[in-house]
Amino acid sequence: MKQKQIVRAKFRDQVFQRDNHRCVFCDRTDNLDAHHITDRNEMPNGGYVRSNGITLCEVHHPMAEEFHISGGERWHPQMHPNDLYQKIDSSYARAYADSTSLMRALNEDHLR
Repeated sequence: MKQKQIVRAKFRDQVFQRDNHRCVFCDRTDNLDAHHITDRNEMPNGGYVRSNGITLCEVHHPMAEEFHISGGERWHPQMHPNDLYQKIDSSYARAYADSTSLMRALNEDHLR
């Protein structure tokens, strides 16, 4: 498995585990996604860190994506990134710092 695939799988697994494999809005356990709260293009190393992810079902994921799609101009109630970070006890600053550290951690794991 390529390193990028490993990073994505680890991100998904960690987010789902923290959120008990349930959508944080409706408790659904099927058709889940690990949503990047801050778009992965705006985070160092893609933002593939638990502090930047939240588990959403197929109904709530597109609602959260509206913020990214609109360039931050529109969002559904309770779906602004600040609301999502609050829901998982995280913040943009924490996610940014964790994302910055991601490559260092990957390199350390690779050397072991």
